[in-house]
Amino acid sequence: MSSHLSKQPWALILGASSGFGEAIAVELARAGMNIFGVHMDRRDKLPHVAEVQARIRAAGRECEFFNFNAADENKRKDCVERIRQRLTEHSETLPGTQPGTLRVLMHSLAWGTLKPLAGAEIVANKKQIESTADIMGHSLVYWVQECLLAGLLDKGARIFAMTSSGGTRAIPAYGPVSAAKAILEAHIRQLALELAPAGITANAILAGVTDTPALRLIPGHEKLMEIARLRNPGKRLTTPEDVARCIAVLCHPATYWMTGNTIHVDGGENIVG
Repeated sequence: MSSHLSKQPWALILGASSGFGEAIAVELARAGMNIFGVHMDRRDKLPHVAEVQARIRAAGRECEFFNFNAADENKRKDCVERIRQRLTEHSETLPGTQPGTLRVLMHSLAWGTLKPLAGAEIVANKKQIESTADIMGHSLVYWVQECLLAGLLDKGARIFAMTSSGGTRAIPAYGPVSAAKAILEAHIRQLALELAPAGITANAILAGVTDTPALRLIPGHEKLMEIARLRNPGKRLTTPEDVARCIAVLCHPATYWMTGNTIHVDGGENIVG
């Protein structure tokens, strides 16, 4: 047996307390990764956050969650430093082991303004449009930059970001989020190009219509779900677990040549006219 010991694999999930982020955190734990989770929840939601962490630990993995606004620059820097320290601790407290490394950086932040851009009495203002773009789009780049600067991402790391059909289509009251998703997809393509020499891939994941807390905030979400059930070849909605299982497969080392894509995980929903 080789004396070389692989670095302890960790995943950093942005938006880990619900929806896609929650399912991905649990599935990657089952696949053998320890989990760092970033979320922003009020006190009444914290029992559920504790349940998510309990499920990760039940899979035999370690986890550490951070509760703050993922777009806050100072808190992001502090979080990455704490992650760096935690990954280093593995080699210091367990002699003979390698430090930990981030195998996955998952961007699943679902906070944005859901208002029309024009033609209505109440429309999205400048601050709302810009903050939506920052949190759901640009923050991906800042997290990647910070993690690279801290030396957390090695060859073989995977970067994923959750996008939506709104990135290429117009949906009522979805304008600010549509713009943010288009930004997110553009950033993924650019990161794929720039990080390819380092052996790091970047892909966007476009799920089918999924009943998540974020979807239920969209005006007319009931109609969206009804149409999706009829349209999807599988005659059902996509689930967070469907997406999480695909993410786990895409983390396999053999997917090293897949980068810069927007990957549909929707049971064929998008191919139906």
